[in-house]
Amino acid sequence: MEKVIVTLRGAPPDEAWCERLRTDVAPRLSGTGVPGLTVNVRDAAVADSLMTLTTLDPPVIAVVGIWTDQYYGPQIHTATALLGDICDEVAAYLVTESVPLAPPVTEPGQRTPGLANVALLRRPPEMAEETWLARWHEDHTPVAIETQATFGYVQNTVVRPLSAGAPAVSAIVEELFPLAATTDLHAFFGAADDEDLQDRMARMLASTAAFGADRNVDTVPTSRYVLRDPFRPAATVQS
Repeated sequence: MEKVIVTLRGAPPDEAWCERLRTDVAPRLSGTGVPGLTVNVRDAAVADSLMTLTTLDPPVIAVVGIWTDQYYGPQIHTATALLGDICDEVAAYLVTESVPLAPPVTEPGQRTPGLANVALLRRPPEMAEETWLARWHEDHTPVAIETQATFGYVQNTVVRPLSAGAPAVSAIVEELFPLAATTDLHAFFGAADDEDLQDRMARMLASTAAFGADRNVDTVPTSRYVLRDPFRPAATVQS
């Protein structure tokens, strides 16, 4: 199987749009028979997150992860057409997935607890890809887990864009945090007090700076819904 991530961009959505994506469009995507489907949407539960960063205009408002047998097959063509009909701009990326910290298992279509923070990373042009990957995967991963209150961590390295004119993105990362992390930095970093918070933030900043993730980054607060788990075939939401 292959994994494709589709970003949706547009004006900040209202709850009716978020519900339509989850309960109408997503089941139609599931109905194409894709082995795996996850929807991340910037809804009211997380919209005011302190950790939001935006370089793209319009901003990313939802991210859809699709497992498929062919990135160039009819399932992805159908997905980009359906998703393109409900937002201003859509872009698809072929990715490879690494899972340093598996998210909790939820019932199909149910909201995953907490805040799902999605980051769009870009490799600095002056940094060799081999160096960038080593600093991100090998060096940064344990630091991110140690310094934050993360209980789910999925790294998607972009192989190439599949949509013409897709914004340049090198990686799409999803990290799960307690819901309190939307408005409380202590909760985001899992800090016991102000001194601990400053230490954790300093370590995290130094680590992200080493591979250029301290700049030119989009972070999108989302609620996460798994409609079909590719590794649990019986778990699915019917269309």
